[in-house]
Amino acid sequence: MERISVGIDIAKDIHWVTAIDANGAVRIDRKLPNTPPEIAGLAEQLAALGGAVQIGIDVIGGIASLAEVMLAEAGFTLVHVPGLAVNRARQRTVGGENKSDPRDARTIAEQVRTRSDLRRVEPFTEIDIEIRLLAGRRRDLVHAQTQRLARMHDLLVGIFPGLEARLDLTTKGPLHLLTKFVTPAELRNAGRKRLVRHLQAAGGLPNVEALADRALAAAAEQAIAVPAERMTARMIRELAAEALACRSRLIELDRELEALLERHPDATLIRSLPGMGVVLCAELIAEAGNLSRFRSADALASAAGMAPVLRQSGRTRFLRRPNGGNKGLKRVFYQSAFCSLSHADSRAFYDRKRREGKRHHTAVIALARRRVNVLWAVVQSRTPFQTGFKTAS
Repeated sequence: MERISVGIDIAKDIHWVTAIDANGAVRIDRKLPNTPPEIAGLAEQLAALGGAVQIGIDVIGGIASLAEVMLAEAGFTLVHVPGLAVNRARQRTVGGENKSDPRDARTIAEQVRTRSDLRRVEPFTEIDIEIRLLAGRRRDLVHAQTQRLARMHDLLVGIFPGLEARLDLTTKGPLHLLTKFVTPAELRNAGRKRLVRHLQAAGGLPNVEALADRALAAAAEQAIAVPAERMTARMIRELAAEALACRSRLIELDRELEALLERHPDATLIRSLPGMGVVLCAELIAEAGNLSRFRSADALASAAGMAPVLRQSGRTRFLRRPNGGNKGLKRVFYQSAFCSLSHADSRAFYDRKRREGKRHHTAVIALARRRVNVLWAVVQSRTPFQTGFKTAS
């Protein structure tokens, strides 16, 4: 049976599709509007070619979701050709600096025709997509909250540095205080009892008296009003209210994620690994998808950019740290490794690396790499992690 290699350059409104045979002759080369009738028409056209069709795409999910689902349901095999691989392959051709959708589609098709190591695109289940969406939304909110709190610190230190130094804006109490009282005059006019009542109205805040005392102590140190103090205080109050709303939404998202993870077939196994809480487990599933799509623990580590890269030329041979890989996946493994240092097995491995002369960062990366092997063994054996797990050290 003739082999047909197809490349689809994914775009928002109109994809471009190129199909070539085993000799590189073009069989299809046309636009593909991102609509169900057009994609169904392409599936019929590919089936009419009468060969073994393999389709390469440069984007997974998102704007590629409709084409991905419809072509998979039509029975075609889909593989992922990363955008970086497409760019590098195109640049090696004549006139490779010229970029266009048809050129990229042809490059993807050539990659499908000549490479056997491309990772197959596995269809995501609904729960996987829901976890990915919630994890992505949470990541956006955390990023926005970090910017918001940094802006609040910058504004507050400009008009009231004494109060800025005494408040931890990552906690609820100081944020609730700043929704109403910001300037030294406002704090002094309110007095201790009113400040305490305001803080108690938030409900469940610890040490409200101590917080009120710290704020009043800062107000007693500054008698002067800085220019534009009123407008700056107004902006701080708005940002504080937004920050409190964001905190509430993050708590809701964490609860939703935990409920989803309770239904996910791999979540209990992943969370059994020390340091792998709700958020990191959700981010791992969002970034990696179904772990069974990786052929080995080494393949998973390579995808995360944690497998050493061999450099050999003549008599020179050494391993170096990789530059590529999924940065989000690597961050999950690194953070979970750091969080696991209170666990005996992880601490023993980390201490051994430190005794070997490794610095803290390098030792944590080594622990994260070892934990990839542990995670792989846990998922493959369907056995939750236990202390003394045979691949933990």
